[in-house]
Amino acid sequence: MTQPDRILPGVLLMIAFCILAPLIDVFSKLAAQGVPVGVIVLGRGLVQGGLMLPVVFAMGLTLRLTRRSLWLALLRAVLLVVSTYCFVAAVRVMPIADALAIVFVEPFIILLIGRIVLSEQVGARRLGACAVGFVGSLFVIQPSFAVFGAIAFFPLGTALSFALYMLVTRHLSRTIHPVAMQLHTAVLSAVLCLPVLAIGTWAGEASLTFQAPEGIFWLWCFCMGLASAVSHLAMTYALRFAPSSTLAPLHYLEIVTATLLGYLIFDDFPGLLKWTGIVIIVLSGLYVIHRERQIARANRLTLDPPAPELR
Repeated sequence: MTQPDRILPGVLLMIAFCILAPLIDVFSKLAAQGVPVGVIVLGRGLVQGGLMLPVVFAMGLTLRLTRRSLWLALLRAVLLVVSTYCFVAAVRVMPIADALAIVFVEPFIILLIGRIVLSEQVGARRLGACAVGFVGSLFVIQPSFAVFGAIAFFPLGTALSFALYMLVTRHLSRTIHPVAMQLHTAVLSAVLCLPVLAIGTWAGEASLTFQAPEGIFWLWCFCMGLASAVSHLAMTYALRFAPSSTLAPLHYLEIVTATLLGYLIFDDFPGLLKWTGIVIIVLSGLYVIHRERQIARANRLTLDPPAPELR
């Protein structure tokens, strides 16, 4: 395909991801009404791993890992377990759109980690956009905290762990095919859940007690894993067709889908203050993407580092 011909499938696949990914949240919220959160996290790993295994074999991908890749894959799985647990625990009581809006501060966290930990060049404008985005998250957290208590901060745990998850993914993707990486992460996350659930059951922690789903809850847990596998496969292939700079703005469509599904299925709809926060987060995120594009364009035009005013 020519470059324009390749971009269109990437855009369509990214839109598919934005439609399918909120179904993960919907099914996890439905499952959490009758299944402990830890069991839902385990179910996601088992179902996603089971679905990805034939895909990996059909593509003829290797499952061998170097020692370094194995440790990175294990770390990625730990971060996914933490991220999923925090989010499922949150949407069990919070509206999906509220929790997802808070999670969308994750790009700002990645920038800050790059600046503070990795000594990457992040200028005042993008740091300012990060600050504004975090203020927007407070507009969503404050009314949620008043109603739900400390659980309103759990999506921030998802945002932090998922930001670290994405940084590990960048390193791991250099040595492992993304589809095989999904299988490794799903299997390892399920394995990690087993001792955690054993300890949680022994300690009497309700959210980490092993309790097999019953009735319709089997379906909700399976559908969560199915939505996870299909949506992330769509994103994986979207990034193979189109650059991330093209696809990143489309990711915010996920909030629209999540809001619509939350309203239709759970009769949840953000109030004015929460909508204000959501708009602030989205606009701040889009501005960061805009600045990233400008800097990337400047770097392509010259061998010198981008001018300070572009940062």
